[in-house]
Amino acid sequence: MSGLHTDAHRGLTTAEADRRRDRFGPNALPRSAAAGPVVRLLRQVRDPLVYVLLVAGVVTLALGEGVDASVIFGVVVLNMIIGFVEESKAESALDALRKMVRAEARALREGRAWTIPAEDLVPGDIVLVEAGDQVPADLRVIRAADLHVDESALTGESVPVVKEHPALPEPTVVADRHNMLHSGTLVTAGSGVGVTVATGAATELGRIYRLVGAAEKLATPLTRKLAWFSKILTVAILALAGVTFGIGVARGQSAVEMFTAAVALAVGAIPEGLPAAVTITLAIGVGRMARRRAVIRRLPAVETLGSTTVIGSDKTGTLTENQMTVQCVWTPDGRFEVTGSGYSPDGEVVGRTRSEALRWCLLAGAGCNDAALAQRDGRPIAVGDPTEAAMLVVAHKADLELHDAELTRVATIPFTSHRQYMATLHEMPDGDGRVVLAKGAVERVLALCGAEMAADGTHRPVDRRAVLAAAEELAGTGLRVLATAMKPAAPQDDLAEASMSGTLVLTGLQAMFDPPRGHAADAVRACRDAGIKVAMITGDHAGTATAIATRIGLLDASTHAETLTGADLAALPEQEWPAAVDRASVFARVSPEQKLRLVKALQARGHVVAMTGDGVNDAPALRQADIGVAMGLSGTEVAKEAADMVLTDDDFATIEAAVEEGRGAFDNLTKFIVWTLPTNMAEGLVILAAIVAGSALPILPTQILWINMTTAVALGLMLAFEPKEAGSMQRPPRDPGTPLLTGALVQRILLVSVLLVGGAWWLFEWTQATGATLPEARTAAVNFFVAVEVAYLFSCRSLNRSIWSIGVLGNRWVVGGVAVQAAGQLAITYLPVFNSLFHTAPIGIDLWSLVLGLSLLAWLVIAADKRLRRHFDQANPARPPVFHDQR
Repeated sequence: MSGLHTDAHRGLTTAEADRRRDRFGPNALPRSAAAGPVVRLLRQVRDPLVYVLLVAGVVTLALGEGVDASVIFGVVVLNMIIGFVEESKAESALDALRKMVRAEARALREGRAWTIPAEDLVPGDIVLVEAGDQVPADLRVIRAADLHVDESALTGESVPVVKEHPALPEPTVVADRHNMLHSGTLVTAGSGVGVTVATGAATELGRIYRLVGAAEKLATPLTRKLAWFSKILTVAILALAGVTFGIGVARGQSAVEMFTAAVALAVGAIPEGLPAAVTITLAIGVGRMARRRAVIRRLPAVETLGSTTVIGSDKTGTLTENQMTVQCVWTPDGRFEVTGSGYSPDGEVVGRTRSEALRWCLLAGAGCNDAALAQRDGRPIAVGDPTEAAMLVVAHKADLELHDAELTRVATIPFTSHRQYMATLHEMPDGDGRVVLAKGAVERVLALCGAEMAADGTHRPVDRRAVLAAAEELAGTGLRVLATAMKPAAPQDDLAEASMSGTLVLTGLQAMFDPPRGHAADAVRACRDAGIKVAMITGDHAGTATAIATRIGLLDASTHAETLTGADLAALPEQEWPAAVDRASVFARVSPEQKLRLVKALQARGHVVAMTGDGVNDAPALRQADIGVAMGLSGTEVAKEAADMVLTDDDFATIEAAVEEGRGAFDNLTKFIVWTLPTNMAEGLVILAAIVAGSALPILPTQILWINMTTAVALGLMLAFEPKEAGSMQRPPRDPGTPLLTGALVQRILLVSVLLVGGAWWLFEWTQATGATLPEARTAAVNFFVAVEVAYLFSCRSLNRSIWSIGVLGNRWVVGGVAVQAAGQLAITYLPVFNSLFHTAPIGIDLWSLVLGLSLLAWLVIAADKRLRRHFDQANPARPPVFHDQR
């Protein structure tokens, strides 16, 4: 107080508050200077793939193909818009944090309590808070009356924290600062007074704000691979075009003609449909994930999920229900298990008998209680302390109707961290006396008891050793244990703390915890089978975290994993962090900075990290992770804005389902690339072959554009609708260092390219030698390219399985696309307007037979290659499979 130069009873003067506001600034999170929308939009052009597209557009426009150029430039604009929207997400997360600062606060100024804008608070202001208030700044508690604060969004603590005003050591972590109220947290019970010690960016909320702003949003594995692929493709295209031009000029041909040929080669080699395929494939993945309750906010996140190697999961609300549940009730004469989960009254007290001890244990828990149960969006929620709400629920499960009991409360001894128990005095329903009900820490309540209640309601000496042994056994399984007691009182008796010692009758123990979600253990097991490590990263206590981790299979003898706390991590030298994060599966009592460092440490080890969370304290790590996953039901707006994906059901099992969809999306994208590249490569090589041979071009630039644009839309994009193949979750995740195309896939691309070049060249020369005109020969070559693409499309529906094993008609979109493409080929072959536009000519049945026969032969060669490689994989099980899409 002296350091802040303020008066605890009068507060600051108005003049002093104005001076401090000028000095410290408003109590608001600052808005950093950001680039304008035009600059941010133009920044999206800085991508190698966009450069390739721009070159393709310019070249196509130079050839006079305005429609095709418009399509290509349209793809560029679409990519710019997507990038612009994604870049805006970080600013949205910061805006959500700013909104958490409360609009108004009650502060003492010149001895009077004033309601002022929270923005006007300054260090030294004396602030009054009560139940339902959101804390407007960081306050040091100077007075508290049964003050409970929900800090789960800030620290991950699963139950409200009791606040008092003792001095604490300087290095005390945020979650253990019981004498501090932090900006953005919620007062759930009681009232208090605090002195403002930090405002705006200097608060704990402001520190997280800075971490969110500083967190680097890494490129996804897909965007990194596409960037590398685009650079290599650009260099290869330019080199090949340059070689073509040089060879032609050296052979004495016209430089203008050779430039046209080089342009044709470039147009053929550029996969114009790739950006659209990427966007559409990922968009289809978004739709499939949404049907499985995962909403994607950044399109590339679909693929990132498929390559995830580590999932860092928050505990409360993700792996658990985030609803305290009484699991068992212990009485001096027996133990009763409780079924059901969360705040729903569905369930029962198993083996319930006419035990008076059980009845009074439940009645004490429900009557000595300030919580209430309510409904929100059809879901039961707790109003007040979750522990007290759990006691209300178990009373309902035992058919103990509190309103029927008509226990009217007349006095209360509130719970404090020093007292460690709560007691209430009630009028009995028959008006014949009163009763004291109490609940609290086992050791503290037991010290107040001189007797225990038997099943028939009689009192006997308390067996302290048995009670403590039962409490220790229950706590050893990760349960939170509270004792309950009662005392009959005369009508004139009052409730006095001094008269409590040795007078209460112990009725039993209630053991509760936040239970794991129903499918959490199965989802963790499925992730392990898929080669994905799951780590729990939480701000809750180590004992609670370890108990939940054991129940869901994160910690067992087979994993040899361990639990590390925030204090353990703080004591570790920087160089030991990478080994520690690989060794542990549970990180408890960690701060927002430590969560952020954990994500960075995992990424430094080469991992693709998915991080889940729901609180403000999770936002920096969500932003830093390769994919941030926020909770849709319980998550704060800050967490949702910082995340790439939002779970509409808050269930960890949904993440496992989304990973499966992500793997399917990447498989389909790989299939498209493996399908489209041979055509682009072959189109360039067939032109190069013509230049070297000194003959006419087998296909013209306009014909190349027809092939590329129509087949990409009608054929290639249909692979985006390919169903997931079986076994996708029984293989390890892709190594982040693995290139977009493996060596085996490159070999297949080369094989198909050679088949296309050889077949088209032979067909072009043979048709002219047998009397066909140049337009007819080119038309036959164009149709051969498309026919092979159709045959190869069915092969690419699985990169290592035969088409017969997955079903020829398994993807109806492919069948429809082939029908559309066939109609297009008939149009370009026989319609006069297309003949004039694309320099084609009608061909007879003899040429069609030759075209289809050669394409069938090419398909048989591809099928034989696939079969041989599959047999090679089976004969060498120790070696990695040739293709990474199936294991």
